[in-house]
Amino acid sequence: MARTLLRIIITVLGGAVAAVIGAALFVGLPADMTELVGILLTVLVAIAGVRMAYSVSDSLFPSYNVAEVAVNGPISRDSNSRPLPSSPMDPGADEIVEQIERADAEEHVDALLVKLNTPGGEVVPSDDIRRAIEDFDGPSIAYTTDLCASGGYWIASGCDELWARKGSIVGSIGVIGSRYNIADLADRLGVSYERFVAGDFKDAGSPFREMSDEERDYLQQRVDEFYDQFIERVAEGRDLEESFVRDTEAKVYLGEEAHKLDLVDHIGTTDDIREQLQTQLDADEIVIEQFEPERGFVFQLQQSTAKVAYAFGAGVANVLSDGTRFRFR
Repeated sequence: MARTLLRIIITVLGGAVAAVIGAALFVGLPADMTELVGILLTVLVAIAGVRMAYSVSDSLFPSYNVAEVAVNGPISRDSNSRPLPSSPMDPGADEIVEQIERADAEEHVDALLVKLNTPGGEVVPSDDIRRAIEDFDGPSIAYTTDLCASGGYWIASGCDELWARKGSIVGSIGVIGSRYNIADLADRLGVSYERFVAGDFKDAGSPFREMSDEERDYLQQRVDEFYDQFIERVAEGRDLEESFVRDTEAKVYLGEEAHKLDLVDHIGTTDDIREQLQTQLDADEIVIEQFEPERGFVFQLQQSTAKVAYAFGAGVANVLSDGTRFRFR
């Protein structure tokens, strides 16, 4: 109780100090800055201050005993390298590994939750996350509500258990490699491809020329090797026969069917996971902390700005949708 009270006091004081600093910096600026802008900037600084104060109080007086990390969207080494990121705030594989290692280093963290909502992604980054989970000292539970496919399942196979919902999409235990072939288009446009390579397979897969049978076999072998690794990881982590995993042929399954096939351990919600962890850890209470990458003040201010902008946009949308509709006829 005392720890909780101290955390609240630190958080409130941090927010108050940030609000005062924001007011001094922005509201008191020369008259050519509108008061509205000053107030908005004050709010942003206050929000960032509260977040920082909460982080400080939480680190000084931790109240949680379970850490949660999230893997959202396409999996890549760096979140900036994603072709279609699900959110600019979603961390890349290196940041997720850092979160897991940080959770493992905290003595009061007894278990790890891995929330998966991903179609998969790059092989080695997925394996790095899996390895970090395996190194975690304590129970590790993966769970998905929507999508746990391909690289996401690669990660889940490194956890002690995998939970899903009846309607979750699970599986896709396979590897894909593809290339564009624009050789005909280049010819029509008068674009030629001149080849200067050292090593016959250096430009194998170039989209500007037709692929030879030898190159196609070579690239297929690389895909097959990744696939063999995937099968081996899943079979080992899920205690399944390799032949059975291969027989799934990279299909996806709904959670209930995946459970029947032993690709998923349990069907349930996060409340069900809490109940199991409470028994497993013999704990009076399960308090889950959502771990995020350690980022500086500037990033937190940018994040707060994005949230305020989103909230403002949502508010405008709600006003417009409240009895007023715009249609094209």
